[in-house]
Amino acid sequence: MSKRMLIRADDLGWTEAINYGIAKTVKEGIIRSVGLMPNMPAAAHGWSLLAGEKICIGQHTNICVGKPLTDPKKIPSICQENGMFKPSRAYRNAERDFVVLDQVVLEIEAQYQRFVELTGRQPGYFEGHAVASDNFLKGLEIVAQRHGLLLLPMTMDKPVRFRNTTLYISMDSMKPDYDPIASLKAAAEKDYGPDGCCMFVCHPGYLDDEILRTSSLTMPRVKEVAMAVSPDVKSWLDNNGIMLVTYDDL
Repeated sequence: MSKRMLIRADDLGWTEAINYGIAKTVKEGIIRSVGLMPNMPAAAHGWSLLAGEKICIGQHTNICVGKPLTDPKKIPSICQENGMFKPSRAYRNAERDFVVLDQVVLEIEAQYQRFVELTGRQPGYFEGHAVASDNFLKGLEIVAQRHGLLLLPMTMDKPVRFRNTTLYISMDSMKPDYDPIASLKAAAEKDYGPDGCCMFVCHPGYLDDEILRTSSLTMPRVKEVAMAVSPDVKSWLDNNGIMLVTYDDL
């Protein structure tokens, strides 16, 4: 029996450079599941590059980068005075959860509606980007239940259940001296049991001025593009009996 592995790319729509990098990993590489950030200005561009591809497209719900789809005056708990989202460092440095549940639900719902407008479909999976907030998580649960969406729990320290599969998360991109190929191989070689699957989360993309200004994750993105399109990586996965799956396959 083949060992299953799900390799996911986050952040489609952040910038056009990110979109081009992700598109390359889909069209020439091993990426089959992609998370779209519906609020970002390059979201439509990103989807236009992938609309004809056989991928699982999910909603990578974002409340810490760029401008909200909701009127900022209606969601002040998650916005700065200039109308942009509060950055991820505001959440990391906060002593308490400042997110107001009713407000964040408005934005999550707006992003869901935008996702459907862009793609013409429901997201294949539904989750959040970069923010550890209990009320954000509750908001995702509320909107997921409202529309019958497949919610993917946000956690890095323990396995999560998705449909009938236990997903073991691997995401090393923020670690010093990150080597995407070594990380992928190490994750693939672990034993996840008969109902388990490794979920390898990466953030491939090329770099432009916008991503350099707004993200602390830069060079690992380029390295992950190279990893995902490497013929040697594809051969290694094939030779080791690794079957690549998407959330639709679980």
